Amino acid sequence: MVRRIYRALFREEDLTYFQVKFKETDLAIGVRKERFSPDLVWLVEKRVKEERAVLEAYIKQDPVFLKTLKPHRVLEGAPEIASSMARAASAAGVGPMAAVAGAFADLVGRLLTRYSRDVVVENGGDIYLKSTRKRRVGIYAGESPLSNRVALEILPEHTPTGVCTSSGTVGHSVSLGRADAAVILASSATLADAVATAAGNFAQTAEDIEKALAFARTIPGVSGAVLICGENLGAWGKVKLIPAVLPVT
Repeated sequence: MVRRIYRALFREEDLTYFQVKFKETDLAIGVRKERFSPDLVWLVEKRVKEERAVLEAYIKQDPVFLKTLKPHRVLEGAPEIASSMARAASAAGVGPMAAVAGAFADLVGRLLTRYSRDVVVENGGDIYLKSTRKRRVGIYAGESPLSNRVALEILPEHTPTGVCTSSGTVGHSVSLGRADAAVILASSATLADAVATAAGNFAQTAEDIEKALAFARTIPGVSGAVLICGENLGAWGKVKLIPAVLPVT
């Protein structure tokens, strides 16, 4: 069982949180307390199962989609979730599965904004955020001394937004780099997920931080980036870093 200890880094007291898990999809979701209901949980579970079935059926027709680490053109008539992943991956120069966690965060986040004005959906460190107030998103960077020490402050006017993290030292996702955390803010979690993977791939050492940030700057739709390698941190764009405050448990 994976202990997702970083989930404490975005929880805030004004929201009610619940979990939806189906196969590899493991979502931590926050909505306004007065908008939470068991029916909302059921609705999310139903949508996740439906979209996973759609994506899995498509992959059977197009198995390269699952394994390639390079941009991939989807087949004619591909479902929207596969097409959105492929578009984001093409912009970042990576394979479409690099965007899968962000794509499901987007899917569920957009669904829930019909019911709640404040929505947080986290999927393996990749976040969809829509908010009416300032939010903080802490950065978990494994063994780096900066891990759990800094957070992003996200203003409501900058949402909805995707905030996604890739790491070459934490977790099971494929990364060709050694960044402890490559964090990307973008117009969607799908795009942020793909670009975080690509930016993380650039960072073999702290000397590569500037190169990774320069790459992220070139991608339309990306609004900010943070790279952490060991005790070194670099940032670019609409990024406000504040001290992280873990909730008392």
